[in-house]
Amino acid sequence: MAFMLRQLARPALQRNFLHSTSSLRHAANDVASNAPVAAAAGTNTQKQLQLSESCLKRLRDICVDGSFLRITVEGGGCSGFQYKFDLDKKMNEDDLEFGEQNAKVVIDTISLDYCTGATVDYHSELIREGFRMVANPLAEMGCSCGSSFAIKL
Repeated sequence: MAFMLRQLARPALQRNFLHSTSSLRHAANDVASNAPVAAAAGTNTQKQLQLSESCLKRLRDICVDGSFLRITVEGGGCSGFQYKFDLDKKMNEDDLEFGEQNAKVVIDTISLDYCTGATVDYHSELIREGFRMVANPLAEMGCSCGSSFAIKL
């Protein structure tokens, strides 16, 4: 019974922990930098997400109707957090855009806190193909399929 209760409480505790570490990280960044942060084209210059050429090529092929790739980070998966990739057409007020007009990737600010500096790639092999996040400097470890990760503390 105690095992089941821990499993049910774990995602809520992870969300609360993520939110508190995110707030602390923002406060430390604000204190550390006295210079104003310049924002261009709706992106924060301190928070970056790289897009590989294969990602841009695939997005140009599938995003012909004004849609874009939305990335979110959720609690769950076999390592604690997981990436979720969806095609979307609706922007939210806390979204940041990366890429070009025909090949956009959109991510909310909280999700970007857990993958700043990572690269979005499109990978194709015999058994599967799809978008994936590679070289996430904030991830301590991940599962073999690459869809979930644990954060560095």
